[in-house]
Amino acid sequence: MRNIKNWLWFLLFGSIWGIAEVTVGEGLFGNEIPHASVLLSAWALFILAVARGVVNEPGSSTAVGAFAALFKLANAPPFYCHLLGIFFLGLTFDLFSSVLMGKERKIIWRSSLSGVLSAYNGYALFALMITYVVRYSYWTAGGLKKVLDHIFVSGSLVAVISIAVVPLGYWIGIKGEIFSEQRSRWAFGGAIAALALLWSLGQIVG
Repeated sequence: MRNIKNWLWFLLFGSIWGIAEVTVGEGLFGNEIPHASVLLSAWALFILAVARGVVNEPGSSTAVGAFAALFKLANAPPFYCHLLGIFFLGLTFDLFSSVLMGKERKIIWRSSLSGVLSAYNGYALFALMITYVVRYSYWTAGGLKKVLDHIFVSGSLVAVISIAVVPLGYWIGIKGEIFSEQRSRWAFGGAIAALALLWSLGQIVG
């Protein structure tokens, strides 16, 4: 039963991340706002930290990222580069939170560092992969300049924001874990209701 609840949490947090991608993200990218990914990635790291506060297990953040990508794929036009960026951010946060945090989720400097490293490495992994491996024309046209701008300008902005939002996310997630243990039926029912609302909203606005 615990595993079922954990996967329910992963789907819920992935959907919360995904709805921002579908609503805010489509507006930002559609209007070609400079560094449009910054706010979305900062929100993603916050949600990843909340999720990790609730379920602190290696692999959990990757699952949340995969569900966020699935939510966007199901509810918005299929821009596969965006899906790749979402997944990589979840993957890198998983790596650094597992290494730096372990079972301890209340050390603020470690949680901030996990956010900073996730931002830079997630952005670097995406930019290098999409440009030099996938060779997506939008990125290859920009070349190394676009890659470096993405990593060191957008990535730095996300990293700075993550110093504050990742510890906050962990704190909220830990409180949520306590509530879900004490009021398991309410938490389970609320998660189901929230999922139904998010996926319905995704279909409406997507």
